[in-house]
Amino acid sequence: MTPIQSEAELEDLLSCPSAADQAALRDLEGDLLILGAGGKMGPSLARRARRAADQAGISKRIVAVSRFSDAAAEKLLWESGVETIHADLLDFDNLGELPDARNVIFMAGRKFGSAGAPHLTWGTNAALPARVAERYRHSKIVAFSSGNVYPFVPVAGGGATEETAPAPVGEYAQSVLARERLFEFFSERYGTRVCLLRLNYAIDLRYGVLLDIGSNVFAGRPVNVSMSHVNAIWQGDANSVCLRSFSLCQSPPDVLNLTGPEVLAVREIALRFGALLGRPPVFEGPEADTALLNNAGRCHRLFGYPSVPAGQLIEWIAHWIRTSGPTWNKPTHFEAREGRF
Repeated sequence: MTPIQSEAELEDLLSCPSAADQAALRDLEGDLLILGAGGKMGPSLARRARRAADQAGISKRIVAVSRFSDAAAEKLLWESGVETIHADLLDFDNLGELPDARNVIFMAGRKFGSAGAPHLTWGTNAALPARVAERYRHSKIVAFSSGNVYPFVPVAGGGATEETAPAPVGEYAQSVLARERLFEFFSERYGTRVCLLRLNYAIDLRYGVLLDIGSNVFAGRPVNVSMSHVNAIWQGDANSVCLRSFSLCQSPPDVLNLTGPEVLAVREIALRFGALLGRPPVFEGPEADTALLNNAGRCHRLFGYPSVPAGQLIEWIAHWIRTSGPTWNKPTHFEAREGRF
């Protein structure tokens, strides 16, 4: 694949539905409501759903709910035919004013690396899911979770599977497990059909673990190898799996690991960026023999391998950094091993 040259081209590629996406929207009965659609993944997911429904020749409302602090992202949604609703989901009275929908994607959450205000993290990641699960108890719900609920595992073991017992490290991961448990609680109470997606690092060219590493190499900053290995998946592929995972919704909830098939060594990623950018990387920190890794073998058996492999992503990101400059204003802090928040 040739390098991506512009944000317009990037947005088009991220939201371009596959034939499988079209089939999934064709089979999905009723409208689709996306809660927390204003973040990094939400706009391209909503546009992908809209385009998939249109290309499948079906009439379906796609509604995106967010505070929409990014006016440009909302404008792009309008232009694509996605309905938008402004709402602060932490104002729980707003939930009752949202439209009913037979299918709900829950994306709202405070992410790993959010600094300060732990009470806000717990409110967003635990209290809000409880309210959503109650409000949409008659809907199918696909809820984003995180591989952070797992313990650190040996890097040679291929990653935690869905059968690995959760053992979250730090308050952020604990709050994400609380999100899962609350969806489980309401699923059992009401028979709500739910699928929980344990995602380990969706990326595009403007954010994510690979950009963090590449930006450090380009700027001459040390690359911390304390978290010696990582997983990553192209955001477009993660969005595709999300749309197709309504077929897995059940009570009690199904759990699906979502990431790429590779266990990527941070040192090797940095060396590859060094070769592509002409900047020898500098390393810091001891390389541990355990890491936060997610085995998505079941996902790949169900939905196929990602369309964009990690090697291609690294080349795309290196080109993006060379031509656009590194975007490092919101690092992921993936390397943190203690006090994870």
